[in-house]
Amino acid sequence: MFVVIVKVEVAAGQMEAFLPLVTANARASVAEEPGCHQFDVCVARDRADFVMLYEVYDDEAAFQAHKQTAHFARFDAAAGPLMAAKTAQIFTRSAP
Repeated sequence: MFVVIVKVEVAAGQMEAFLPLVTANARASVAEEPGCHQFDVCVARDRADFVMLYEVYDDEAAFQAHKQTAHFARFDAAAGPLMAAKTAQIFTRSAP
């Protein structure tokens, strides 16, 4: 499995606007993309401006397909200005 962990520092005062956008993107990804198995939105308990995304895809091709979807394009356009910083790391998940 292809795993993507995205860490987002949300711009000051923008969490209320950001959270519904990222949650809608996560739900659409799991519902509409056969190659997306999991997409969790996690909010830090000790930082009001920090979100981590945990995404699991079949492979890199499924992740690349995710980035071409209409729901991702809508999310990216709307949420981009709400983010102060974003980093991503790629992992390979071994069998459970």
